Amino acid sequence: MNNMRNWSVTVALSGFLFGFDTVVISGANLPIRELWDTSSWFHGTFIMSMALWGTVIGALFGGIPCNRYGRKKTLFWIGIFYLVSALGSGLAPDPYTFSAFRFIGGLGVGASSVAAPTYISEISSAKNRGKLVALYQFNLVFGILVAYISNFLLEGVGGANDWRFMLGVEAIPAVLYSVMVLGVPNSPRWLLLKKQDEQGAREVLQKMYDPETARNALAEIRLDNTPEKGGNVFSGKFRLPLLLAFLIAFFNQLSGINFILYYAPEILEMAGLAAKDSLMNSISIGVVNLIFTLLGLRLIDNLGRKQLMLIGSLGYIVSLVMVAWSFYASASPVLLLIFILVFIASHAIGQGAVIWVFISEIFPNKVRAYGQAFGCGVHWVFAALITLIAPVFIDIFRANPWPIFAFFAFMMVLQLLFTIFLMPETKGVSLEELERRMVREKRK
Repeated sequence: MNNMRNWSVTVALSGFLFGFDTVVISGANLPIRELWDTSSWFHGTFIMSMALWGTVIGALFGGIPCNRYGRKKTLFWIGIFYLVSALGSGLAPDPYTFSAFRFIGGLGVGASSVAAPTYISEISSAKNRGKLVALYQFNLVFGILVAYISNFLLEGVGGANDWRFMLGVEAIPAVLYSVMVLGVPNSPRWLLLKKQDEQGAREVLQKMYDPETARNALAEIRLDNTPEKGGNVFSGKFRLPLLLAFLIAFFNQLSGINFILYYAPEILEMAGLAAKDSLMNSISIGVVNLIFTLLGLRLIDNLGRKQLMLIGSLGYIVSLVMVAWSFYASASPVLLLIFILVFIASHAIGQGAVIWVFISEIFPNKVRAYGQAFGCGVHWVFAALITLIAPVFIDIFRANPWPIFAFFAFMMVLQLLFTIFLMPETKGVSLEELERRMVREKRK
């Protein structure tokens, strides 16, 4: 059990790099726009969203190396991508070179969101799978918090080039992660189902469980090792998990979470906070995100995925309505910050804690990596689209951006309906049993 936890923690550190890389751009956003004097469309399309387009590609195609070369090798090369991106974007001489290196980092983020949850779900037991896979999300939000703190501490260090230090410092954790991930074994399910290496799978399982539990786990995986259980992830029998993965990923981004995380300093400035205060207050967003992710981590295997989604959806709706009202009524900036923090808390305990766990559970063993890639791809396509058009909408509604938040609130009403009427509970069920349930539910 200790080995299972240690391997999960190591692989989940890719989530730290994910969170750091995704949000570190928020501190460089305004300095880069002033340095290269870019238009709103160019800034949104290249500077801010290019990493996300890399993430889309990495997510959509991340299932291929996961299946062909294994989860472990894929996770190692993800760390190398982060390293190259950090050094390259920090030293970039122009916006085009900068965008190219941010794209490389995005490939790492996208592939990470496929490989890490897939790996952890495959080395976990039904009892602790939610908690262990959610470690990825915990590290993600920890990386976000560290990025906000790092940006705050590095502001002014390099004068006009302080943003280069903000981006380049990511090279340090990227090297540490790449070295550490070499110490984890291959997934036993991948070894047996993809490489037909039963002995290798047995050896890994024996490091995870007592001898009897290891034999039982191997027997259950072996039962799934039949040709008819493979197939294309887009075949009709996987319609239900595909629908569920699409909807949870779609609603994740239509909550406005990346809009707020990426543009937090600018949004808070629009509310009336000074530039330095807005950067400092961004740290409070990271702290709340981390605290409520820890709470979600504790509750996910007790209350279950569906209950957390219900709690989060209600919190989304209330907080987004109040953020929209605060802008509309020109309420106190402090009041608006409080409602934004409630929004962050709602995300952390709901969608944030659930999405990577849920998508990694609902697809059968043989197509899990491709199913994870599909769900992550949907997530990142919408994240990229929102980030791309955000600067334009911020300019349009700069005087009063309340309609943006009202739209997000409406989308969260739809998410609440999805959670109530469509989302199944997956806690405490083995991956093989979940496969049987999903297929059976489809046939009914």
